[in-house]
Amino acid sequence: MADTTIFDRLKQDHDAHRQLLDKLIDAKGEPDRREKLFEQFKVEVTAHAAAEEESLYATMLARPDLREDAQHSVSEHKEIDDYLEELDGLKMDGDAWNRKFAEMKKRYLHHIDEEEEEMFPAAAKELTADEEKKLAALFAKRKPAELERAEAAK
Repeated sequence: MADTTIFDRLKQDHDAHRQLLDKLIDAKGEPDRREKLFEQFKVEVTAHAAAEEESLYATMLARPDLREDAQHSVSEHKEIDDYLEELDGLKMDGDAWNRKFAEMKKRYLHHIDEEEEEMFPAAAKELTADEEKKLAALFAKRKPAELERAEAAK
């Protein structure tokens, strides 16, 4: 894993998030299970976004050719965070929750697909292999602290 890049690390998280979203859909009609899965999803996504912003996005914001992509993604993180907050205020498994969850899922999948298909390749062209590995190490260092912070905020 010493050669893991920031993009590998982020994609691993995205894959785990996709699985959690599928499990949340499968848990319809099981409010206790769904609530646990949703809490897990919120903590994971919140920690991922913070660590991503502190590693990859901070680097991209410092580079004029990558700044716009990073700003766009940061605004999408805020949008997803707003969805999660709205979902917290709704009755789990109610019609309003299911509709809002479907919207959030669609926006989140769009966000991570856009990152993987457009932003990561653009950033990879600008970053050296050494920078990608250093950013992966920084992400790996930041993520546990962000997980703790997200857990405490529940």
